[in-house]
Order: sequence, then C-alpha cells, then structure tokens
Amino acid sequence: MGTTQLETAPETKYWHLKTVIGEALDSEFAVGEILPNERDLAARFGVARATLRQALEQLELEGRLQRRRGVGTTVAPPRMGVAVGAAGNGWPGSSGDAWQPADCTQEIPPAVVAELLGTGADEAVHVLRRSRMYSGQPVAADLLYVPAASVPDLSAIDIPDGVTRARVVLRELQRLGFDGEDRAVELGSARADDARQLDRLPGAPVLLVTTRYFGPGGRTAAVSVATYRADTCRLTFGGDVEFHSEQERRAS
Repeated sequence: MGTTQLETAPETKYWHLKTVIGEALDSEFAVGEILPNERDLAARFGVARATLRQALEQLELEGRLQRRRGVGTTVAPPRMGVAVGAAGNGWPGSSGDAWQPADCTQEIPPAVVAELLGTGADEAVHVLRRSRMYSGQPVAADLLYVPAASVPDLSAIDIPDGVTRARVVLRELQRLGFDGEDRAVELGSARADDARQLDRLPGAPVLLVTTRYFGPGGRTAAVSVATYRADTCRLTFGGDVEFHSEQERRAS
C-alpha cells in the first residue's frame, strides 16, 4: 500500500483513508489475504491508530474486509445475494423455508418481541434456534418465537427440548395457516451467541431482519429475528420496497 497526504484532504480523514485503502485492496491484495497489522498501517499512512480503526471498521461494514478470530483482518470475497422476501424464505417449516432448526426451548422473550406477539410480559414462548447456510458457510442465525396459542396441540406432545421438538413446533405451526407477513431490516452488532455461531467477533456489524407472520384474523402467529453477516451478505427483496422520510417514521 502506498502513502498519501491525508492532512490536506478536504474529506474527513478516516473517510479519505478508507478510500485509499479500498483502492489498494483492489490493486494489491487478493481475496483472503491478511492485511498488515494496525501499527504498521498507521505508521505507513501517518495517522493515529484510532483513525485507522475507523477506516477499517467502515470497510468491514461495506463488506470489503473481514475480521477473523485468531487470524486478523483479511480481504473479503464479494458479498452473496441472499433473498429475504417470502419467495426466499417461505413460511416457517414449509418446503420453501431455507432455515435449518437446531434447538427449541421455552423462554420469556425480550419485551420488544413480546409486544409484537401480543403475549404477557412473563409468558414463556417456544424459541427455535435456526441457522442458514450459503455455499457451505453460515450466513445467518435466527430466533423464531412461537406463542403457545399458535400451537395449541403441542401441550399434549411430550418431547424434550432440542431439534426434534423444533421440528414438531414447526409442523404444528403449519396447521395454523398464515395470512401474510411484514418485515423490517436494520443495522446492528453481533451478540456473543450469534457471533460464535456465525464465526464473527462480538460486536461485528450485522443485519437484523425482524419478520412477523400473521395467522387467521391477522393475529401474530410467530416472530422471527434473524441475524445476517453484514460482511458477506447483500440482502435482496422481492416485490416493491417502500421508503419513508424521518418525519413519516416519527408519525407512525
């Protein structure tokens, strides 16, 4: 990587540094190659390490770099297009569902999820842990919250927690029937459990996709909170995408 006079750049220093490093990634480095350590990079560009970290974090957020546990910072491959619309997911447990169940327990959901489900603050629900693979690597982890009211016959089935119970919950959920869904996407940071499952560092940038599945009468039948790797995933949606101004969002 070459050097540059960052002090004279009209842009924010770290943003200009990001551009310079990005150009070097295109011309000097191959996918998977490890970057020099922070001390060497900061000395080469004549910047503080804090400025360098800001630039590297932005490149990671844009999917140009990956921080790998025990390896360091490497050049990332091109992002994969992962469909998150109904056509790419399907109803939970249906033939078009791309998620693989791994576990199922009964827990009290976070307050924001309980509000979406319409359950009581202390009411336990079925929590299914699922994963999504793409080209042989994990790209997303999912928590699917299913209230007891959505699977009323499950109480008569004595199955311990685990993947078998997860499959039974999905089977019972299919009997309910669905009447639509809505979906929200936001940027977040990886929790420790998700980071471990996705081979990321805790706090790494992720894309959070929250989906509400509606049953008969428009009642919320289940809520999915999926965590996608922001460094490797480019989410694609089917159908129209709506954009709202900040004022409209506040009004809603």
